[in-house]
Amino acid sequence: MAKATVYWSVGQVAKRAGVSVSTLHYYEAEGLIQCYRNAGNQRRYKPSILRRIAVIKTAQKLGVALSEIKQALNELPNRRTPTTEDWQKLSVKWRDSLQQRIDQLEKLRDQLDGCIGCGCLSLKACSLRNPNDEAHSRGTGAVFLK
Repeated sequence: MAKATVYWSVGQVAKRAGVSVSTLHYYEAEGLIQCYRNAGNQRRYKPSILRRIAVIKTAQKLGVALSEIKQALNELPNRRTPTTEDWQKLSVKWRDSLQQRIDQLEKLRDQLDGCIGCGCLSLKACSLRNPNDEAHSRGTGAVFLK
């Protein structure tokens, strides 16, 4: 006798994954996860979705953008749940990006004490906000306001 496939409701998945129902809806809208719709048009998920959500949440905590997470998950065959081997490959891929952010934060930390209260009215001398007067090429005025 074939084993019946188990599906969980959105509430069950949210509780087990430690996220809100709206987060699951958002992940689905962004193409990060998929659900099955039953005859009553209710969302249903395979229990394996928990691993996919865990990968998403862990990557977010590491500072990886959702667009990068989506791209990485979309590279998995048949949008399957990531394996331990998949996670190893993803972590190597994101390592350089994370190291760059760490280096930037360390630079900010190391230069911040010389900047606070400096009172400079010219950003030419600010190594944090305008290193090497890079803003000069963008013209005059409030070039940092967007």
